[in-house]
Amino acid sequence: MTTPYFFGYGSLVNRATHDHPDAQPAAVTGWRRVWRHTALRPVAFLTVIPDPSATIDGMVAAVPKGDWLALDEREHAYDRVRTAQIAHRLAPRTDIHLYTIPDGKHGAPDRTHPVLLSYLDTVVQGYLNEFGRDGVASFFKTTTGWDAPIADDRDRPLYARHQTLTRKERAITDDYLSRFGARLVEPPVL
Repeated sequence: MTTPYFFGYGSLVNRATHDHPDAQPAAVTGWRRVWRHTALRPVAFLTVIPDPSATIDGMVAAVPKGDWLALDEREHAYDRVRTAQIAHRLAPRTDIHLYTIPDGKHGAPDRTHPVLLSYLDTVVQGYLNEFGRDGVASFFKTTTGWDAPIADDRDRPLYARHQTLTRKERAITDDYLSRFGARLVEPPVL
C-alpha cells in the first residue's frame, strides 16, 4: 500500500500549524481558492472550487500511517476528494486528496460569518515562508472573495492555530488587503 498524501492550500501551508515533517511545495490545476462559510463553523474559511483555468500553490504532506481520521477531524467542515492534476516531487502514482466545501454546503462570508484576520495572517505567513513575496502575490490573485468582511482579531486572535507575526509580515497582509479593497470589521463574539 502506498502512502496517501493531502494537498493544503490555506493554513496547512504554514508548517507551524501542523506536525507533518515531510510537507513540500506543490501546485494543483483545476481549482481556485475562495472564501466561504459553512453552518458547521461560525467564521469563514478558505475552500477550493473547480476552475479549469486556475492553478494554485500549496503543500503536499503524507497522511501519518495512512490514517485519515485526525486530518478529517481537523477539516470536519470539508469533504475530502482525490485530485490528479497536481505538480509535485513525489512518485508519479501518489494518491493525493484535497479538502473542499462542496456547493450547497457553503455560503459567502457575511458579518455574522467573517474571515478572521488571525487566520488570514497565518495563511499569508505560510505562503511567505514557502513561496516568498511572489507566492503571497499569487495567493491573493488566485483567491476569490476579497469583498468578504474581515474581522480584525489581531489583538485577541480567535483562530485556534494563529501564529505570531512580525510587524513586516503583518504589513504585507495589510498591503494586499488594501490593494484588493478588503474591509475590516469588528470581530464577532464567539
